[in-house]
Amino acid sequence: MRSVFKCVLFVPITLCAIYLLSPSVKLLMSFIPMEKCHLESAKNLDSSVDASLNLQSRPDVQTCTYWKAAIIWEGMFDPRLYDEMHKMKGSSVALTVFAVGRYLDAYLHTFLNSAEQHFMVGLPVTYYVFTDMPEKVPNIKLSPLRSMKSLIFRHHCTHVFCFDVDQVFTGRFGSEALGDSVALLHAHYYHLPKYFYTYDRNPNSKAYMETGDFYYHAAIFGGSWKNVKALTEACYQGIMEDKQNNVEALWHDESHLNKYMLLHKPSKVLSPEYCWDTSIGFRRDIQVTRLLWAPKYYDTLRTP
Repeated sequence: MRSVFKCVLFVPITLCAIYLLSPSVKLLMSFIPMEKCHLESAKNLDSSVDASLNLQSRPDVQTCTYWKAAIIWEGMFDPRLYDEMHKMKGSSVALTVFAVGRYLDAYLHTFLNSAEQHFMVGLPVTYYVFTDMPEKVPNIKLSPLRSMKSLIFRHHCTHVFCFDVDQVFTGRFGSEALGDSVALLHAHYYHLPKYFYTYDRNPNSKAYMETGDFYYHAAIFGGSWKNVKALTEACYQGIMEDKQNNVEALWHDESHLNKYMLLHKPSKVLSPEYCWDTSIGFRRDIQVTRLLWAPKYYDTLRTP
């Protein structure tokens, strides 16, 4: 049985490796069409805040899910309308980011500076930097509505977004991204058939999945503070139970996040515009990039 399991797991991982390494395969994959939104109007979405979305403005991509959650793409929304609506509601956002060890020196300054230019501009934002070296957190010049803390997180904000630090904001990452539970389509998977999704298929793991709806990227997730708290607690619980059973999920926290999002559908999904990898190359459906993967320096950052 162990040999069979390894074989079953090996095939999708091998196919994904070929995709990630071959520019020609990446190009061919971009022509695989996404599913289409079955709703004619955004008024039918679960969230009334998104009623102004134009679901038909992007016929080249999928703009909603079968459980009536919006998938946000450029051209679907009026940014001014969203900003005004969230200001009227009194929305505020906590941005949490982990910057530990050498990752702090390599990425944090650029991440925070770019966030000041592009993340939720016009809304109150509090940065929570989780680090083992608070004395090295850079002194960033913040806008009047912004603050930064290296303290234990408490829920003073209506919404929370969690980010990996090795990313750079390059365009508007605004209030259209706010929702009760927000997930992100992984840039390398959104055009691929589900067969290629590298869910954890080890039945002994709490992250085990036979199939799912999408493949979500753990570099970004968010929502109301209650929903983010529930997600992180569930993933932590799954990781700890796996550890007790000498099991580790294939993609660690990302595998557990995908399992959670399968069982608890997100109320909003962000397109890969919100976290793009330029190594993928040109994609006609990526009209803007709002956040980019920063160059990875794993050889130097992960060495003792």
